[in-house]
Amino acid sequence: MTASPEVSVTTTLSPPRSTRTVAKQAIPALLVGVGSALVLIAVSVVANKIEHFLWNWLPDECGLAEDNRWWIFGTLTVTGILVGLIVWKMSGHAGPDPATTGLVATPLKPRILPSLALTLIIGLAGGVSLGPENPIVAINVALAVWVLSKAWPKLPPMFGLMLAAAGTIGAMFGTPVAAALLFTEMKEMHSDGQLWDKLFGPLVAAGSGSLTMYLLASPVLSVNVPAYGTPHWMDLVSATVIGIAAMLLGFVALYAFEPLHWLFHKLPNPFVAITLGGVVLGVLGAIGGKITLFKGLDEMKELASTASQHTTQGLVLITVVKLVALVVAGACGFRGGRIFPAVFIGVGAGLVATSLFPSIPVGLAIASGVLALVLVVSRDGWLALFMGATVVGDVSVLPVLCLVILPLWLLVAARPEMIVKPKPKPDPQPTEETAPA
Repeated sequence: MTASPEVSVTTTLSPPRSTRTVAKQAIPALLVGVGSALVLIAVSVVANKIEHFLWNWLPDECGLAEDNRWWIFGTLTVTGILVGLIVWKMSGHAGPDPATTGLVATPLKPRILPSLALTLIIGLAGGVSLGPENPIVAINVALAVWVLSKAWPKLPPMFGLMLAAAGTIGAMFGTPVAAALLFTEMKEMHSDGQLWDKLFGPLVAAGSGSLTMYLLASPVLSVNVPAYGTPHWMDLVSATVIGIAAMLLGFVALYAFEPLHWLFHKLPNPFVAITLGGVVLGVLGAIGGKITLFKGLDEMKELASTASQHTTQGLVLITVVKLVALVVAGACGFRGGRIFPAVFIGVGAGLVATSLFPSIPVGLAIASGVLALVLVVSRDGWLALFMGATVVGDVSVLPVLCLVILPLWLLVAARPEMIVKPKPKPDPQPTEETAPA
């Protein structure tokens, strides 16, 4: 997910020419922001209901504990079978492979959306180690572009894309700040005109999306850890070491991602690849336990609150299993995003550090781990800083994080992105008919 690799759209947005033109953006932006949040809430509610059925009610009826290792293995295997069938057989094939796209990409055709939404819901409910971000942004972008083309046909499709992306990001992270930070890195926002003129519509969408999410769902993205307090110079050293160690862990995922994607996609069809991926995830879940499943937001809170109950080796196991599960889930073809699981891995890396060195402030350690992992996965410095501070719910870590990110950026800037790019096709060899005389 360059400064903002997640944004893979090349169409430019024409700058507004007057205050009146800017003000006219408010109504469609407000509607798209609210609508984006409602779609996210609807998907989450359905996925949570199915998740409760699969992981609480059903095993209880069968007389099994919800963390039974065979139940974990079987549920993830069945999840792989179902998602594999949908991607293989349903109309639209559930959209493009998320491993090959960024967070914001070209709008999809409406006929693809039902299968994409279905694969997303099944994956979230079934415990796949991916977040909702890529598919839900794609769904909302497609809906917004289609609706605005009917209601406001004079608006460019890029405008609808920007509004839906901003509204969805604002709703997912519970604040418009995340959307604003991401959009300021887009090159389209820095050509011809004032930045804030171009940010006006997206900020309205992001603000209305986050407010709708807050009023209806009250998302909490932070873990419960002691306040950091006053920064010290030695904290800069420990935070940098933790960040570098976490980043090296992220590099393992980064360099394994494309080769594993290639291996899975050498299989005969998506059904085989995703089913095999479900089996592997089932094995990993049986090893790491239920805490290593799902997108990771609820699980990171559980891990932080129970960290004292785990040994250092146990925390390492949980963190590594989640890392491998993220790579497998993303590479084999499950529909989902990589940012939320990366946050869980960053939390795990920070807790490993404090388990080894209890004198390090736990909030700073977690923030540094999250900063590093999100930076590797998204390649977006603003988002990494935002998530690092948000996860610990403490802005006092920001001065240290703003310095820690500098060496981390130097380490990651020259690395490949965590996106599989199609290999260029070789030029056809000349034949006797095409060879020059």
